[in-house]
Amino acid sequence: MNSPRYAPAGLLVMWRDRRVAFDAGPGAEPPRRLDAWLVTDEHAELRSVLKAMAAERGLVARMGDLALGGLSVRALPVAHTSHPTCGYRIEAGGVAVVWAPEFWEFPVWAAGADLMFAEASGWNRRIRFRGGVGGHAHVQEIGREAARHKVGRLVYAHIGRPCLRAMDEGLEPGYGEWGREGRTYTVGV
Repeated sequence: MNSPRYAPAGLLVMWRDRRVAFDAGPGAEPPRRLDAWLVTDEHAELRSVLKAMAAERGLVARMGDLALGGLSVRALPVAHTSHPTCGYRIEAGGVAVVWAPEFWEFPVWAAGADLMFAEASGWNRRIRFRGGVGGHAHVQEIGREAARHKVGRLVYAHIGRPCLRAMDEGLEPGYGEWGREGRTYTVGV
């Protein structure tokens, strides 16, 4: 996402000796040693940059499932735009983490996740794409849906301009927290 304040949203999952990158981009580069690089949108504005960054590591940035020594990653569809996009449900050691940085409708497959990284483009109203082909949900709605679907901890990523303005005004989400660049989130330890 082209943000005036943050690097592109990305996630690095580390499980035992495995490392999987999700999305990211310039300013949010994952470490050199990776087992896989997964993306949520193969048509995203950063696609050529992500492909090049992955290729430098001997990888292909792609959408899809992954199984690595007890780490299970499932690419699951999200309603977002006119072409296929996904989020990921990541499971290992009895815990579930969801990476869904962009969606128009809350992904019900995120229910019961211990930790969810979610869309935060809009603050209190949806952002509709031109032509009505999807868009972005808003933080107030996402928080309500995450609580209703029993998501344990909600972290907002992919922070858009309406949320930046809300942050500057000192506003906090009703449920969840703002993601912080470089922060480590530990689950199930």
